Amino acid sequence: MGFALSEIQLQSTAFKNGEMIPDKHTGTGEDVSPELHWSNPPEGTKAYALICHDPDAPLISENGTYGFVHWTLYNIPADVTSLAEGSGEFTQGVNNMGNSGYNGPMPPEGHGNHHYYFWILALDKETALEPGLGMGELLQKIEPNVLGMNRLTGIYRR
Repeated sequence: MGFALSEIQLQSTAFKNGEMIPDKHTGTGEDVSPELHWSNPPEGTKAYALICHDPDAPLISENGTYGFVHWTLYNIPADVTSLAEGSGEFTQGVNNMGNSGYNGPMPPEGHGNHHYYFWILALDKETALEPGLGMGELLQKIEPNVLGMNRLTGIYRR
């Protein structure tokens, strides 16, 4: 099906869609991932992947992607519908800081509002992907299996 928005809903107790992300979940705070929970997955969902991406970052990678990736997380089983704050569960990919796991928002000072898209992707098969995939690699591997997706958008500025 490819990357089509669906009825799956992604939410957080830390912030609502379109609201400011609390400092606790940023690079200037404790830098822990927010609690996330999702519901209403597409029929046939067997696994999930999650990405946090800042498309407002003025960076273009060698592979042609844009923005800044803060988190890739995958190999999440279908019976999981939430992640606790600061979760280190499941398979962590590499972010644009070169780290495994979550590194929160920290745009340049005075750069204005940046939007952080927390994407949940529902897949039609279980995955056993290797750790350390970047966003581009992850998307390339899962694209044929994406049933649907949606996002939660948070805002942060310094």
